Amino acid sequence: MLTAFTRAFRTPDLRKKLLFTLGIIALFRLGSVLPTPGVHVQNLAACFDQARSGDTGNIYGMVQLFSGGALLKLSVFALGIMPYITASIILQLLVVVIPRLEALKKEGQSGQTKITQYTRYLTIGLAVLQSTAFIALARTGQLFPNCQQDVLLDPDNIFQIVTMVVIMTAGTSVIMWLGELITDRGVGNGMSILIFTQVVAVFPSELANIFQANKFTFAVVMVVGIFMIAAVVFVEQAQRRIPVQYAKRMVGRRMYGGTSTYIPLKVNQAGIIPVIFASSLLYLPQLVTSLFQTSDNVVITWISQNLATGDTPIYMATFFLLIIFFTYFYVSITFNPTEVADNMKKYGGFIPGIRPGRPTAEYLNFVLTRLTAPGALYLGLISMVPIVALAVAGASQNFPFGGTSILIMVGVGLDTVKQIESQLQQRDYEGFLQ
Repeated sequence: MLTAFTRAFRTPDLRKKLLFTLGIIALFRLGSVLPTPGVHVQNLAACFDQARSGDTGNIYGMVQLFSGGALLKLSVFALGIMPYITASIILQLLVVVIPRLEALKKEGQSGQTKITQYTRYLTIGLAVLQSTAFIALARTGQLFPNCQQDVLLDPDNIFQIVTMVVIMTAGTSVIMWLGELITDRGVGNGMSILIFTQVVAVFPSELANIFQANKFTFAVVMVVGIFMIAAVVFVEQAQRRIPVQYAKRMVGRRMYGGTSTYIPLKVNQAGIIPVIFASSLLYLPQLVTSLFQTSDNVVITWISQNLATGDTPIYMATFFLLIIFFTYFYVSITFNPTEVADNMKKYGGFIPGIRPGRPTAEYLNFVLTRLTAPGALYLGLISMVPIVALAVAGASQNFPFGGTSILIMVGVGLDTVKQIESQLQQRDYEGFLQ
């Protein structure tokens, strides 16, 4: 990886792209610490320091992760990239349900452009809802339940509240724009780079706090973290390559085909999406219990005791099973064996030993189903690490290498390095992987 960046900086156009990407990241982080007008900065800082030890257990834990700690600071970029992620997931699910969206997806680049536009509109709508919800929590004191100070300068000023909602929503729009700038003029996928930036932004402070508190714990955390990173890299790179042979065919006076290739099926075909789905779904019980804290209902009481916190066996089992379910579900809607088999047959391709058409689709489904099993177990086990640490040793807050953050960091890091490698190879750089 170091060699990749060293050679990239020696190439003038790649150096410009890398410096442009770093500049966008710096601007992004500036917006993440810039407070929204109307926030009482001193009171907010005091409440933030008081809540740091318990923020990940609240209903906004996932948004806090993807905001790089900006949410509890009520900054301009407080919502982070989470509205865009949620909108993208919803659109991917609706493509399977709504025939119009499915037709747009099959239209190629023009259809994908329209779907992207719909994603932007939905992102703005979600940003309005989320910013309104978090400002309402701050106004009523529920954003920091244990802090008695007002975090807003004038909680009863409606104009000020509306202004804060507009600014946070505009911040989300700027984040989308910055991500697209990185994709067009920088290196890597812009949205992925911004997610990566937000996740790693909290690492230095967390590791410094662990080191100051207990050096032995710091050493254990680093060893376990390095082991987890190595395991994630190994699994993320693992794939099953299904050989495909294309028969020779004559078109006019030219001969086409006769080549061999393969279909790469990753062990973790679903990526990080199942973990986000499962985490988001399990925030609903926490939301219910927070809304009905004084209720004596038996169901509310059972939810509060078993699903509102991550240290109960029922919560752990539910989280693990949801990840397995969403992994199979997401793979089934993103990879269609029948469509792949039909495309292969159309262009004269076949898997050696397998007849084209329906037998090929059945074979691909057979391989994919069994390949998804270890991928789902891997996602479940990696995601359970911080929860088990909390239940066994109460160390979740002292373990920054959570499953979701590790998956994001390693996945985005590998993809970015591959893109740099690809651009270097296009400029006749040889022996890059040697």
